[in-house]
Amino acid sequence: MRLGFSLKLQQTQRLVMTPELRQAFAVLQQPVAELGELIAAQLLENPFLEAEPREAADGDAQGDLGRLLDFLRQGSGYGDDPTPEPAEETSFEAFTPRLPTLTEHLEEQLGLMRLDPAERRIARFLVGCLDEYGYLRVRLEEVAEQLRVPLQQVEAALAVVQSLEPPGVGARSLQECLLIQWASLGDPNPLVPRLIADHLDDLAAGRIPRIAQRLGVTCAEVQAAADAIRTLDPKPGRRFGRPDEARYVVPDVVVERVAGEYVVLVNESPLPRLRVSSQYRDLLDQADGATRRYMEERIQSALWFIKAIEQRRQTLLRVTEAIVRFQRDFFDRGPGYLRPLTLREVAEVVGVHESTVSRATSGKWAQTPQGTFELKYFFSSGVTTERGEGLAADAVKRLIAELIRQEDPAAPLSDQALTDALAARGVRISRRTVAKYRDEMGLPNAGQRRRYG
Repeated sequence: MRLGFSLKLQQTQRLVMTPELRQAFAVLQQPVAELGELIAAQLLENPFLEAEPREAADGDAQGDLGRLLDFLRQGSGYGDDPTPEPAEETSFEAFTPRLPTLTEHLEEQLGLMRLDPAERRIARFLVGCLDEYGYLRVRLEEVAEQLRVPLQQVEAALAVVQSLEPPGVGARSLQECLLIQWASLGDPNPLVPRLIADHLDDLAAGRIPRIAQRLGVTCAEVQAAADAIRTLDPKPGRRFGRPDEARYVVPDVVVERVAGEYVVLVNESPLPRLRVSSQYRDLLDQADGATRRYMEERIQSALWFIKAIEQRRQTLLRVTEAIVRFQRDFFDRGPGYLRPLTLREVAEVVGVHESTVSRATSGKWAQTPQGTFELKYFFSSGVTTERGEGLAADAVKRLIAELIRQEDPAAPLSDQALTDALAARGVRISRRTVAKYRDEMGLPNAGQRRRYG
C-alpha cells in the first residue's frame, strides 16, 4: 500500500465576522443615550467624520422628533408662523431635581449639633460607613482600632448617628433598625417590640396563631401589632438619592396614534447628523502613496459608520412596527390585553434573524399612548384561553392580582382557588404556574394574607 499527496480545490461557505459587521452589531445594540457616546468616540478617532446638531441643520431649535410629533398631533402642516428664534440650549438635567444623598443629609444634621471635635470626627466616620440603605456594615471594634479611640467613644458617637433623621439609620440589623424607629414614635404598645425582637421570622411567614399562643394574646392583637410594624421602613436610606442614580430614560422610539392608526418614529433628536468631511475629501486628490491609502481607509471607515447608524434606524423602525401590529390590542386597550409574542415571530415578519431582533430591542424603550415600556416588555410567554386567544404571562399576573384584591381578607384564596377562578374566566393554567406567578409579583400565600379580627 502506497501513500501519496495531492492538491484539491474545494468551495465552502462560512460566516466571517468582519470589523464592519462587528461595528454594525455594536451600533444596533446601543440605546440612543449610549449611542451618542459611541458617536463622540468615533468623531475623536476619525478626522474624516464630521457632525452637526440636528437643530443647526434644520434651522429649528425644536428638533426632528418634536416637530414630527407636533405635525402628527395637529394633523396639518407647520402653519404660516415665522421660524422662531433659536432658544438657548439648556440641558434636561437642569430641570431634573437632584435628591440629596444620605451622607449629605446626615452630615448636614451633624453640622447643626453641638459636638466636641473628637465626637464629630467619629460620627462623620460612621456616617461614611453606612450603606445605601442606612445600615452600619462595620464592627465598632474595627472603627475604634482604625481611629485609635476607646470603644466607649465609638458607641457614644453611634448613639448620636442613630438619633438623626430618618429614624433607623446607623442600625446594625433589621431588628435594631425597626426598634429605633418604633422608639422614635413613642407608641406604648408593648407587643410590637417583643414581636420585632423575638418573632420577626414567624411574623414574616404568617404564623400569627403560633405567635399568639406563645405570647398568650389573641390573634387580633398580634395582627394589629403586625400592621403597626408594616408602617416602619426596613430600609430608611433608600428614599435618598445616589450620585450614579438614573433619573429618567430616553425613549428610542415613539409610537403615536394618528387618525386611528399608529405611527412609529425613531428618536434621533439627541444624536448629531454625520457626514464625511468635504475638506479632507478634497485633499484626497492631492495625496499619494501611504497618505492616500490612509485617507481612503478613514473615509471608508466613516462611510461604514454612517451606514451602520442608518441600518440601526431602519431595523429599529421595522421591528417596532411589527411589535405594534402584533400587540394592537395592547396599544388600543391597555396592558391587560398583552398577547404572547416571541422573537421568532417578529424576526419572520421583518426578515431578519432572531438575534438581530434581540439586539434591536435590548435596552431600548418605547414611548406609547399607554406609557413608556422597554421593548423587551412586549415579548413574553403566555397561555391560550378556551376561545383560542393568546394571553401573555403579564396579563395573567394582572388577573391573579385582581382576584387577590377582591378576596375576603378573613378567608383568602388559596393557589388552587385562584386556579379555579382563572379557569372560570377561560384561562386554564396549573396551580404550580399560579404559585410561580404569585411569587414573581411578590404576593404572599393565602396563609400570610389572612387577616384576623
